[in-house]
Amino acid sequence: MTRPPTAAQRRVIDAADPVTGRLRGTESQLAALVKRELAFRHPRPPHDHFLTPAGHRIREETATPTASAPEAAEPAREPARESSGVFAARVGGEEGIDFGPSRIREVHSAWQGLLELRRMTNPHGVVDRPCAWERTHLVQAAALALEAAGHRPAGTDGEGYRVRATPQPEAVAVRGPDAGALRECAATLEQAGWQVGEHTEPRTGARYLLASPRRI
Repeated sequence: MTRPPTAAQRRVIDAADPVTGRLRGTESQLAALVKRELAFRHPRPPHDHFLTPAGHRIREETATPTASAPEAAEPAREPARESSGVFAARVGGEEGIDFGPSRIREVHSAWQGLLELRRMTNPHGVVDRPCAWERTHLVQAAALALEAAGHRPAGTDGEGYRVRATPQPEAVAVRGPDAGALRECAATLEQAGWQVGEHTEPRTGARYLLASPRRI
């Protein structure tokens, strides 16, 4: 892409479904986004248009996440918060976490949307392994799988799971309050199409999971 999208194209990008990246716009707008490699047209009917990873990055640039105190080993980049109007799975450590019925419905809807995105973008329409969007949003994708399965993210009290980026490519670290919780998180991620291994922090001896999207 040699120049930024126009204001009209930016509005189409900003209005995309936050999980699946499904777009709505005029044929000319969508065609222009495809030409700029910010969107692609699905080959199967109804031939909807979806954001590419580059399109998702453009969309996320408009989000205004609320400030959150990072942990010592945590990267500076954080998933978008709900205050920006964009759905974000709970990665653990957020303040004022809501566990009410509306949040449960929202998470369920987001997970179903992600499964649909897998069906539409994975080869042969398989839904048992992560898609390209998940590989470019590792922390949020893993957290969504955990939250959708009923695991509780850690609040400010530290009780619950925490998902964090790692220096390793295509891998996230998942920590939990105890060994039993870690095993349950591992089972959920494996069922969601992730490869999971349990490791030990060399300095503290704490156990954690290292999870990567499965390719085969």
